[in-house]
Amino acid sequence: MSDDNNTDDHPGSGSEDGVPEEEHPDPGIPIDRDENETPSGPPAPADESDELTDGSDLGSDVAVDAGAEVETAEEDGLLGGLQIGSTADIEVPDRLVDQVIGQDDARDIVLKAAKQRRHVMMIGSPGTGKSMLAKAMSQLLPKEDLQDILVYHNPDDGNEPKVRTVPAGKGEQIVEAHKEEARKRNQMRSFLMWIIIAVVFGYSLLIAQQLLLGILAAGVIYLAFRYSSRGSDAMIPNLLVNNADQQTAPFEDATGAHAGALLGDVRHDPFQSGGMETPSHDRVEAGAIHKSNKGVLYVDEINTLDIRSQQKLMTAIQEGEFSITGQSERSSGAMVQTEAVPCDFVMVAAGNLDAMENMHPALRSRIKGYGYEVYMDDTIEDTPEMRRKYARFMAQEVEKDGRLPAFDRDAMEEVILEAQRRAGRKEHLTLELRNLGGLVRVAGDIARAENAEFTTRDHVLQAKRRSRSIEQQLADDYIERRKDYELSVSEGEVVGRVNGLAVMGEDSGIVMPVMAEVTPAQGAGEVIATGNLQDIAKEAVQNVSAIIKKFSDEDIGKKDIHIQYVMSYEGVQGDSASVTMATAVISALEDIPVEQDLAMTGSLSVRGDVLPVGGVTHKIEAAAKTGLDRVIIPAANEQDVMIEEEFKDQIEIIPVTHISEVLEVALAGEPEKDSLVDRLKNITGSALDRQVGRSGGSPSPQ
Repeated sequence: MSDDNNTDDHPGSGSEDGVPEEEHPDPGIPIDRDENETPSGPPAPADESDELTDGSDLGSDVAVDAGAEVETAEEDGLLGGLQIGSTADIEVPDRLVDQVIGQDDARDIVLKAAKQRRHVMMIGSPGTGKSMLAKAMSQLLPKEDLQDILVYHNPDDGNEPKVRTVPAGKGEQIVEAHKEEARKRNQMRSFLMWIIIAVVFGYSLLIAQQLLLGILAAGVIYLAFRYSSRGSDAMIPNLLVNNADQQTAPFEDATGAHAGALLGDVRHDPFQSGGMETPSHDRVEAGAIHKSNKGVLYVDEINTLDIRSQQKLMTAIQEGEFSITGQSERSSGAMVQTEAVPCDFVMVAAGNLDAMENMHPALRSRIKGYGYEVYMDDTIEDTPEMRRKYARFMAQEVEKDGRLPAFDRDAMEEVILEAQRRAGRKEHLTLELRNLGGLVRVAGDIARAENAEFTTRDHVLQAKRRSRSIEQQLADDYIERRKDYELSVSEGEVVGRVNGLAVMGEDSGIVMPVMAEVTPAQGAGEVIATGNLQDIAKEAVQNVSAIIKKFSDEDIGKKDIHIQYVMSYEGVQGDSASVTMATAVISALEDIPVEQDLAMTGSLSVRGDVLPVGGVTHKIEAAAKTGLDRVIIPAANEQDVMIEEEFKDQIEIIPVTHISEVLEVALAGEPEKDSLVDRLKNITGSALDRQVGRSGGSPSPQ
C-alpha cells in the first residue's frame, strides 16, 4: 500500500466467467479483441450478470481497455506480454479486494473471515497491504446489518443511561421526533410563562403599584420555568452511533488509540449541580469498538495498546457488547456507566514480528480461537502474470492520486526493474508496495512539473535519486566526507586492513574498513574487537578466532588480537563482516598485505565456509561508488545480485565458497600467499574445485 490509505498491494479485476479461481492456476488476462483475432489468453469473460457478487472473486486477472492485447510470445518481457502504450490503457477495478497484489493467502483468509465474521491477525513488514486488506474486508461485510445506537436518560438512575439499537437510518428520525416534541412542549411552556409574567407584572404595576416587586416576581417565574424546561430537554436521546449515510460496513482504525477513544468515554461536566449540569446520557461518547459495530475494527501495532485496554478489548470481543464509562478517575464521568452497548465487530489486528512479543497472550488466544493468523509475504515470484499486475499497480497509483501523468512503457518497465531490485532475491518482486508507490508518485510529480504528457523512464530515474531514504542520503554523504579526508583506500597493499561492506537501514550500502593488529599479550591472549558490536557480531568474532587457532602455526594464546571496525558509530549488528575480519587478522598474523582495490562481504562458519548474507546488491553498488575495482561475495548470493546498469562495467564480482578462496584473491605477495593458502587448505580439508579470481562480471538482473 502506498500512502495513508496503505495501498501497498494492488489487485486485479476478478474472474468473471463464473468458474472458481482455484480452477485457473494461471488465468492470464481478459482483453477486448476483434472477432477475427485469435485469442492468446483465457476465454473471454461472461456477461456482467454472471459476475460473482459475494466477494468470492478475488481479482486475479488484469483487465485492459479495448485495443490492448497480450502477446504470449513476449510474456518474458518486463510487462509480461502486455501490448499497451501507457497505464491509461489499463482498467483499474473498483473493489479494494480486487486491487490487492501478491498476498493470495491473506486475500483468501480475508474472504473466508468476511463470510464467517472471523477475527484476523496479520503479521508482516510495513507497507505490504495489511490495512488495505482490512478495508477490503469492511466492503465485503453486509451493509444491511448496520444499526444506529441511541442512549436515553434513565429517570430511575441518571448515572446509568439506557441503550437502544435501531436499524441504520432510524436513529436520526427518532432524535428528530423527540426534538420536535420537546420544541412543542417548550413553546407551550414559554407561552404559559409569558402570560403568567404579564399577569403578575400587571398586578404589581396597576393594583399593588410595586414596580420593583413585579420585576423580581417576573424574574423568579422566568428562572423557574427555565429550570423546569431542562427536564424536557433531557428526554431527547443521544445518537451515539449513526450509520444513516454509511455505504459499506464501518471501518474504524484504532491504531494507537487511548482508552477513551478505543472503549468510549464520558465527557467531563464542569457544572455538576444546581440544575446547570448536562444530562449524563448527553455526555456519553462512543469508542472505536462501538463505531465499528457490524463492521471492522483495525488495530495496527497491536502491542502498543495499553495492557488494560487489551484486557477490556478481550471482553468486548468475547461478549459482543461493552458498557461505556468515564476513563479518568478524576472526571465527573467516572460515576456514569451505561447499559451494555453493542460492539459486534470483526477485529483485524496487525503488526510487525515483534508485535506478538508484547501482545497480551489471552487477546491473541481469542483472535486465534475465533479466527485466523496470517503472515504477509514481502516478496513474490516474478512471473508474467505478476508483472502485468505491477503494471496495473502503477495505473492504480496514478488514478488514486488524480494529478499524475500516465506512465509510458519504458517508465513501467523501469519501475518493475526496481521492484526486482528491492526484492533482494533472484526471480522475485518486492511486495513492500508503499515504498514503491512513493517512487511512482515522485516520478509523476517530476513529469507534472515539466508539463510532460507521460511519465517517462528518465523521470523514474530522477525519482530514484530524489526519493533516496535518509539512510541512503547519509551513506552517500559519508562516502563523500571520507573522500575529503582520504579515509577510503582503493589502491595499493596494506597489512591488516580490509575494505568491508555494510548496509545502513535497509537499502543503503557503505564501505566500512576493518583493521587488525597482533601484539604480545601481558597475560593470557585474547581477541579484542571494538566498534560498538552487537551480540551477533560478537559471536562472529568467536567464530573467526576458531579458524585462526585452527590454521595458525603460532601460539596465539600468548598474543592479543585487536580488531577495529573503523567509524562504525551506529554499531555492527550482523555477522556479514566475518570474512573481512578473518582476512584482516590473518594478514596481520602472517604479515602479508591485502589488496586495497577490493572489498568483501560474507559470513563465515567455524570450518571456514563462506555463507550468504543480506544486502549484497547495495553493498556492491557502494563499493563501485567508492572507486573499488573488485568485490568478493558468497557464491550463494550470486543469484541475488541486481545492480544498476551504470555499475556493471565499473566493478568485478568474485563469488567464493571458502575462506581459502578469499585469501587467494585478497592477499598480495605470491610465495607467502601461496604457502598460507596451501596450509589452510590442507588443515581444513577443503580444496578449490574451480579457478578463483576469475572475471565474474555481474550476473544478469533478469
